[in-house]
Amino acid sequence: MRNPTEGEAEEEGLENRGEEIECRGDVITSGESEGKPLRLEIKRKLAQRSERVKSVDLHPTEPWILASLYSGTVGIYNYQTQTMVKSFEVTELPVRSAKFIARKQWVVAGADDMFIRVHNYNTMDKVKVFEAHTDYIRCVAVHPTLPYVLSSSDDMLIKLWDWEKGWACTQIFEGHSHYVMQVTFNPKDTNTFASASLDRTIKIWNLGSPDPNFTLDAHLKGVNCVDYFTGGDKPYLITGSDDHTAKVWDYQTKSCVQTLEGHTHNVSAVCFHPELPIIITGSEDGTVRIWHATTYRLENTLNYGLERVWAVGYMKGSRRVVIGYDEGTIMVKLGREVPVASMDNSGKIIWAKHNEIQTVNIKSVGADYEVSDGERLPLAVKELGTCDLYPQNLKHNPNGRFVVVCGDGDYIIYTALAWRNRSFGSALEFVWSTEGEYAVRESTSKIKIFSKNFLEKKSIRPTFSAEHIYGGTLLAMCSNDFICFYDWVECRLIRRIDVNVKNLYWADSGDLVTIASDTSFYILKYNRNVVSAHLDSGRSVDEQGVEDAFELLYEINERVRTGIWVGDCFIYNNSSWRLNYCVGGEVTTMFHLYRPMYLLGYLASQSRVYLVDKEFNVIGYTLLLSLIEYKTLVMRGDLERANEILPSIPKEHHNSVAHFLESRGMVEDALEVATDPDYRFELAINLGKLEITKEIATAAHSESKWKQLGELALSTGMLETAEECLKQANDLSGLLLLYSSLGDAEGIADLASLAKEHGKNNVAFICLFMLGKLEDCLQLLVDSDRIPEAALVARSYLPSKVSEIVGVWRKDLNKINQKAAESLADPEEYTNLFDDWQVALAVESKVAEARGNYPPAAEYAQQADRSTASLVETFRNMELEEEEEAEEPMENGDLDYEDAEPNGEVQEELDETQVEGGFIKSQEEAPVFLKVIGLVKFPCLVAVLTPYVMEMESTQDRRFSCKLFLSCFVLYAMPERGGLVELSVFLHLR
Repeated sequence: MRNPTEGEAEEEGLENRGEEIECRGDVITSGESEGKPLRLEIKRKLAQRSERVKSVDLHPTEPWILASLYSGTVGIYNYQTQTMVKSFEVTELPVRSAKFIARKQWVVAGADDMFIRVHNYNTMDKVKVFEAHTDYIRCVAVHPTLPYVLSSSDDMLIKLWDWEKGWACTQIFEGHSHYVMQVTFNPKDTNTFASASLDRTIKIWNLGSPDPNFTLDAHLKGVNCVDYFTGGDKPYLITGSDDHTAKVWDYQTKSCVQTLEGHTHNVSAVCFHPELPIIITGSEDGTVRIWHATTYRLENTLNYGLERVWAVGYMKGSRRVVIGYDEGTIMVKLGREVPVASMDNSGKIIWAKHNEIQTVNIKSVGADYEVSDGERLPLAVKELGTCDLYPQNLKHNPNGRFVVVCGDGDYIIYTALAWRNRSFGSALEFVWSTEGEYAVRESTSKIKIFSKNFLEKKSIRPTFSAEHIYGGTLLAMCSNDFICFYDWVECRLIRRIDVNVKNLYWADSGDLVTIASDTSFYILKYNRNVVSAHLDSGRSVDEQGVEDAFELLYEINERVRTGIWVGDCFIYNNSSWRLNYCVGGEVTTMFHLYRPMYLLGYLASQSRVYLVDKEFNVIGYTLLLSLIEYKTLVMRGDLERANEILPSIPKEHHNSVAHFLESRGMVEDALEVATDPDYRFELAINLGKLEITKEIATAAHSESKWKQLGELALSTGMLETAEECLKQANDLSGLLLLYSSLGDAEGIADLASLAKEHGKNNVAFICLFMLGKLEDCLQLLVDSDRIPEAALVARSYLPSKVSEIVGVWRKDLNKINQKAAESLADPEEYTNLFDDWQVALAVESKVAEARGNYPPAAEYAQQADRSTASLVETFRNMELEEEEEAEEPMENGDLDYEDAEPNGEVQEELDETQVEGGFIKSQEEAPVFLKVIGLVKFPCLVAVLTPYVMEMESTQDRRFSCKLFLSCFVLYAMPERGGLVELSVFLHLR
């Protein structure tokens, strides 16, 4: 055992606050080497403070960073949510190396306690713990395909572990004479690996052989780190040393290719970036340096103020780089992930992978090969050549003969077929005009315009800082918050528009342009004739340009990632990676992309739009040109030509056309075009087309459609159609409304039977009640096990049935509560508990004679008047009879309407009788009011009070009667009976 090396002495642990670093860090552009920088965009994606980070790793599929700490903890951070998602308390000693084994859902870690530990990062369980070395474990490396893990240690040994054999040590590699700081597998030949040691050497090994293949020795001090170049063209590896340098080696010739100098302290981490032509070195001087992998010039220096750098991590297929410091973890994203590719009008695609230029042809896919939308095309890739600079942009000219490559502050124009250099020069940006001319931006204050023959025509020095330029019909130069358009010939200002521009897309016609900003895009119309007339007139142009040069047509609140114009249709993918197109301000989603993809172009001959992902997989989606043309003509108001094109659009796209027409307010046209029955039904309903809706509903056999149609027929007064539709829909409630409105007693009777069959007891009850079939109502309640309700109905309408129902109720209730069943009173046994029981029976017998006779609904007015008159006369006769009977004592010695004294004597006088807060002023009026109180127990007779109240002379009596009327209504009138009271009175008492 030995003490830690210089710079690794244990320090006081820093609190892991898990917060984002406030200091953004400085990006220092190199002034130390000649040449133009790559100008890679560098964005910080994660800043997480913690104790000293000794190693970092990226998960291949999850947005996770693995960081092992000097404190003995291993943490997993989610760089999308900026949070720690997992934490393993591995040991109390430093964990110097930890790696993901994604195919097993494991994390393997080596620590200073000489143990290797394996955890499942999903369950947090320990999979394996074993002692691997006799000194500090410096590094673990996972084989990309085989079940192997390499470990290196301060015991100067390298060991190979096989997890399929229970983590047995299958091989030991000896040869170093000092601490072995790092081991790494060769990505091009995974049977070999390299090791770096403080004995100042790098050794190359083969699995299966205990001796090294060869040794590289050129550093002046110990070697801390080593990494292989992942590209296919160079057999290189890079090392970092305590001599403050990094060296690039050719392991085939065993020679040092380049020494990278510039760090002021030990170089602790190095890597070749797998996607970009850069080398990254990290040092204990606190900086991360980015070098050009071809020219070896220093491109950038990153300093985030987190003290010493200990680790750098990367992942193939990603431009993210994670850096481990003394005080936390930083993740940055280098450059854009948009693939450098371009497609011409014939379907030939050229793209750049690093400095290699390749080409594919979409038309090489045979016509017999059926390609589905979203399926990757099986394209044969051909090597076209190489590029002398690192391509950051690549674009065909309008006719497809030439291709420009821009990067490293230069541009080169090549021929598209032979890849021959035709012209070159300095440029930060390069754009083509629609006529084949081009412009370059050499700086923020100098733009040059060249002819088709590659000759310089004009040099412009704008009065503002030109941050970007865009080509097309006009030459556009933009600053941070505005854009200026110029003509290509004389560079005259056409128009200034105050908007923050992220990209610009011109239609081929030159009449439409899309300006894309951060959160939305604008479609403008370029009034070419207005501009020409203004310029030809010789009138001066102010700093805003020609006022009517552009006309804003539409503003869409979506972010455009990439876009192209096809005719008057703008195709784009948005921030949610949906592939949309916009015609006439209407946005239609074509497809939901399941991964980031970027538009290449549109082939009219195939009616397909093509996209490419960052792995250069080409995918196509169908977008009919005839569909675009049709929508364009509709927007222009040329319906005659649009209808000529319609037959060429396949039937499966007619619904899309119909939706477009509906959005334009052309609903009848949409109905003619639509093919989907459900959609056509909705359109027909909106238009009130009953015949069409009836045909669709008949074919669909859909109750919901029949119900909608029935409601439409009702609203338009087509009652016979409404009846048919409601029957087809089994809409019994709707039929009840219809029949009751028509006064159709036969229909109500049929509906009652139908409702019983369908178990719609509420509807059946109302039908029977309206027909006056009170016995059937009572039986329905009993059959549906609603016995308490049956008892109430019997008490109100059929008092002669009360005893029978009470018996049924007692029997049913006795199953649950015998005492409660016994407490039910039968009016035949306890007449004294039921007020005016005899009167109720008498009224029932009189009303029963009239039930079942239904006069025509047309005679309602006459019958209603007669019924009212007969009802009042009936009550007057009842009053006279009651007064006559009052003179003769009843069997018990009491009078029907007088209070009996306990000794059987009758109270002779009622000077003032109080009833429910109202007063009867004389004895003569008492019998009538007492009779009313008895009768109001029948809700169907509540209406009796209305004419009676109107005949009263006393205001006090009227007030009492109104209170009584309201009390009875609240107590007895159920909501569904509210509309039936008048009808019931009419049927019973006519």
